[in-house]
Amino acid sequence: MKKDIHPKYFETAKIRCACGNVFEVGSTIENMEVEICSQCHPFYTGKERSSDQVGRIQKFKERAAKKRK
Repeated sequence: MKKDIHPKYFETAKIRCACGNVFEVGSTIENMEVEICSQCHPFYTGKERSSDQVGRIQKFKERAAKKRK
C-alpha cells in the first residue's frame, strides 16, 4: 500500500441507531448515526406490516382479464 493516501481505519467504530441500540464495527468513520438497524427493522423483528397483497394481485388479474376481451 502507498503511504498517506488511505483513510484512517477505526476497528471499533460506534454505530448508534435511532432506537437506542449501539454496536461496534470496523469503519473509516469513527461515529455514525443510523435510522434503522437489525434490532428495530420490521423484517428482523418479525413485526412486519401486512400489506394487501392478495387484493392487489386480484385487481391485477381483473384488469388483465378485461384487456383480453
